Amino acid sequence: MVAVNNQTNSYITPRHTPTSISRVLSECDIHTYIFDDDEDMKSVKENFDRQTSQRFEEYNEHMNDKRQKCKEQCDKDIQEIILKDKIKKSLAYKVEKGCLKCGCALGGGIAPVWGLVSGLWYATLSQYVSTTLVKMATDAGIQKGLEVGLAKITELATTILGNADKIPTFNVGELITAGKITDDITFYDIFKTLDTAMLGKFDYGRYSEFSTWIQGIFQKPSNFKSFTEQTQAVSTAFSETKAGVLAEGASTTSNLSTAIITSIIVIVVIVLVMIIIYLILRYRRKKKMNKKLQYTKLLKE
Repeated sequence: MVAVNNQTNSYITPRHTPTSISRVLSECDIHTYIFDDDEDMKSVKENFDRQTSQRFEEYNEHMNDKRQKCKEQCDKDIQEIILKDKIKKSLAYKVEKGCLKCGCALGGGIAPVWGLVSGLWYATLSQYVSTTLVKMATDAGIQKGLEVGLAKITELATTILGNADKIPTFNVGELITAGKITDDITFYDIFKTLDTAMLGKFDYGRYSEFSTWIQGIFQKPSNFKSFTEQTQAVSTAFSETKAGVLAEGASTTSNLSTAIITSIIVIVVIVLVMIIIYLILRYRRKKKMNKKLQYTKLLKE
């Protein structure tokens, strides 16, 4: 074993002598700067602080202006939206009320009054038309029967008298008035009418033979048994003419009633359309109002 001498020799001197004293970081003053007393550095710091503050102030002013403009624009947009909403609501309300008033006026006023007036007018007109139509048909039948009867009498008189020049010409309208024919006409009625019209006029002269022949036949009604064909022809002409006029008048009356019924149906349809439009507009308006109330409620929450 070798004994180790741990003692330092006192005669050995160090080769290097330290010139500075080392210090750890914790021993330094971190708040002490080497440029604190430098005038140029102070000036730079002051300029930096001043420019930074100025920039921040400009930025704040810019942001404030921008916020103010955004706020004004938002307020303006909100006012426009409110105005448009009021206009739409007012227009929808006016249209809704207009449809309701129109429907109520037509349904509650015009349609019933029109139906009542049309019904009364149609009833009165129908009664008047029926009475007038029967009178017109009867007059037309009498005129046609008289024309046919005069033609038959002219044929008989020409055969018996042998000359058509001995037969006078008669006006149908004057004969109807003179004979007072109102409801019906027969072959006998025509002879009676001619006898009344020629009374005292053709006793002498050119038409005396014709007048005497007419008087002779009229005074003996039994003579008409031999004029069956002529009697039937007059009766047929009267009946057919009267029936034709009545049928034409019935068609006209039917067309008139159809027109009245059609007009009432059209009014009723218009009323229903107005009421349906009113209900649709009312439903849509209430739906929009409910949505707006929901949005408002959500915004408040």
